[in-house]
Amino acid sequence: MNKIVLNFGLLVFFIAIIIYSQQGLQIEDVLLRAFVIFVLVTVMLSILAIAFLKAINRASLEKGKQLKETFIGNNNE
Repeated sequence: MNKIVLNFGLLVFFIAIIIYSQQGLQIEDVLLRAFVIFVLVTVMLSILAIAFLKAINRASLEKGKQLKETFIGNNNE
């Protein structure tokens, strides 16, 4: 998951470099703005990925707990 987030962040970084360089900005400004966008996108996607994984884990634990109660209930009868 981390590789996907990093690769997507790098893609956005290079796209931002292309867009800002076509506007005729100084190379320092282009790199600075592209780096800021890279950091923001990467952090936001990392937070989203962590929240997504926690939601999946929570749902699977609840499902496992329900299955365990179902199987235990069937064995007691």
